[in-house]
Amino acid sequence: MPRRNGSRRAAKGFRQDARGDGAERHRRLLRYSHIFASVVREILEMKFLEEVSPYPLTLSQFHLLKVIGLNGDHQVGEVANVLGVSPPAATKNIDKLERLGLIVRSPSKGDRRATLLSPSPKGRRLVRKYEELKAQRLAPVLDEFTPRELDRLAGLLERFSVSMLDLEQPRHGFCLRCSAYIESACPVGRMRGGCPYQKVRGARVGEPTTGEMG
Repeated sequence: MPRRNGSRRAAKGFRQDARGDGAERHRRLLRYSHIFASVVREILEMKFLEEVSPYPLTLSQFHLLKVIGLNGDHQVGEVANVLGVSPPAATKNIDKLERLGLIVRSPSKGDRRATLLSPSPKGRRLVRKYEELKAQRLAPVLDEFTPRELDRLAGLLERFSVSMLDLEQPRHGFCLRCSAYIESACPVGRMRGGCPYQKVRGARVGEPTTGEMG
């Protein structure tokens, strides 16, 4: 596996360099990696959600709503698999969203034993308000960068994420929460044998999974 060997060499080089001239460079990289992760969670997710939502939603509950709102109807079992939680835990979040009037349950036309989850008009409006607020607040930040710089940044984040996952080998299982921005050609999904979300969805609707796309 060339990529895996490359990751191991990089890790070895990291340790060696950390003992020498590159120690400060690596500390700075790790420092801003943690800061970036915190900014995404505390501002892009939690703060913006609190601003647009009159309801006390957790990030997991809103992620569930957003996945359904942006990608269509889901079965309860699909939600549990995607979020990496037990069906009872998923049901608890679904019950709360339903009580708040953000999602609705309906019988599946293809399988009477299954129940489909759909966003209510109120749920769709909440997701839309969140996306609009995020776009509005990010606009002045993104304007500080050229399109080439943004492409470069996205490419480096992708490369860093793939290399970290390749080193640790968590190829299957839990969803990495791309925040419902599903991409069929996602390299992270490919290296893990297919996007967990698309695997679950493809099994029901007969669509190709990430690992099957060319």
